[in-house]
Amino acid sequence: MVAAVRGPVISGWSAVSPYGIGRHAFVEGLRSGRSTAVELDPAEWSGPGERACLVPGFVIREVLGRKGTRSMDRVTGLAVTAVDRLLREVTDGDPGPASGGDDVALVLGTNTGSAQSIMDHTRDTFLQEKPFYVDPSQFPNTVMNCASGQCAIRYGLRGPNATVAAGRASGLQALHYGRRLLTSGRAGSVLVGAVEEHSAARAWLEHHTRGEDERADAVVLGEGCAVLRLVPADAPDAAAGLAEVVLVESGVAGPDGPASALTRCVERALRRSGVTPAEVWAVSPSAPAGTAGVAERGVLEALFGAVEPRWVPHPEPIGDTSAAAAAFQVVAVLATAEDATDASGKVAVITSVDRDGAVACALLRLR
Repeated sequence: MVAAVRGPVISGWSAVSPYGIGRHAFVEGLRSGRSTAVELDPAEWSGPGERACLVPGFVIREVLGRKGTRSMDRVTGLAVTAVDRLLREVTDGDPGPASGGDDVALVLGTNTGSAQSIMDHTRDTFLQEKPFYVDPSQFPNTVMNCASGQCAIRYGLRGPNATVAAGRASGLQALHYGRRLLTSGRAGSVLVGAVEEHSAARAWLEHHTRGEDERADAVVLGEGCAVLRLVPADAPDAAAGLAEVVLVESGVAGPDGPASALTRCVERALRRSGVTPAEVWAVSPSAPAGTAGVAERGVLEALFGAVEPRWVPHPEPIGDTSAAAAAFQVVAVLATAEDATDASGKVAVITSVDRDGAVACALLRLR
């Protein structure tokens, strides 16, 4: 049975991905299943990899204009562009500072912000004549919440502003944070998303931190940002919403691996929401490389295999989007449900497992 208290509703979404900029580009790319991996120009992209899934033609000044973008780094540019495209749909026009408001919040998931900006700034402290002879305009990019702050400043989002860092689970943790802001009455609407950039710094970090079990089936690195708009269940535009955020649960894996932690997490979400396996229409695993991915798949098959749900995998053709992975899972489920006549009223289970132990599960009731 459905829980008596309705959760917030996803009223819209947008994405900047290797499929292109905007919601329609993502939907078209997801339906085609085409690969987006390209050969990297070593003169522009130094690093251990030769291929990556990049947002095509993404030059910040060409996409966002020259105003306010002189010192903007890539991860901030991706986030600002995704928020821009979502607000264009909400305002039915060109969003500006007036498109936000005192009750519009923003929660953005990330890993470290921009690893490239952090490393570039740190390197300059060693290479310059004195450690403080650095470009001050680049310093804000080294702060983890730079992207969310820039989005708020550019579009006048004066509600709560938060950055959540939980690896691959960042998107679901951000969704949980946004849900709590609405249910506690601290915001009238919330923009929730997650962002990841491709850079030489990130490529080297991934190269050195991947375990032996991850190297064999690891996909090429990807980048992008996906953003949702959440409104209360009784908001005027909630009736035309895409899905209800029923519940989000999280946990931490122990020494025995992620399987038991994820099982407890999903079962707790089902129990607290009153959702039964028979109501589940689709499951979406994060599918990390290595043993964690095998464990995640095994948990979902054990819990929902009997009802034969639709599997909506993380869109592998856009690469390993790391911190943005769970957010892309959510929009992939929403995009898939658009073409499914049997999805209405059913539940999608979205899970995430990170190599550092974070696990999370979200239940969406599709409209």
